Amino acid sequence: MSMVPSNNIPFDGSSIQELSRENPSFLNEQVDWKETAEAHVLKAEIPRLKKEEVSIEVEDGRVLQIRGERSMEKEESNDGCHRVERSSGKFMRSFTLPSNCKLHEVKASMEDGVLTVTIPKDAAQNNELLTGSNSNSN
Repeated sequence: MSMVPSNNIPFDGSSIQELSRENPSFLNEQVDWKETAEAHVLKAEIPRLKKEEVSIEVEDGRVLQIRGERSMEKEESNDGCHRVERSSGKFMRSFTLPSNCKLHEVKASMEDGVLTVTIPKDAAQNNELLTGSNSNSN
């Protein structure tokens, strides 16, 4: 059997290109972290993922973990030949949250490939931090 590549394969290779375009989002997801007066807001760009393919957990007390996993299978049949291409990828990002977060009130939403995670701040703890920093400056 020869292992020399042949151009006589009855498939155009477009599914391979399509599958290879799927994986970059797992390697290069962009995450922005913004702090407002009321909350910490994380926005992650994870295009082509469904909300069912993403999980958000708080572990070890204050570590927020965002995970995503996607598997894809594309099947083609042409002139008696059959081909199945498989692609999969996953990512995980971890963030240590500040002590002023209300971890039991974390909310998440996903729209147009952007995951938004909102972690409200504990107003009482914010006031303690401000009072403590002001009293040290005197």
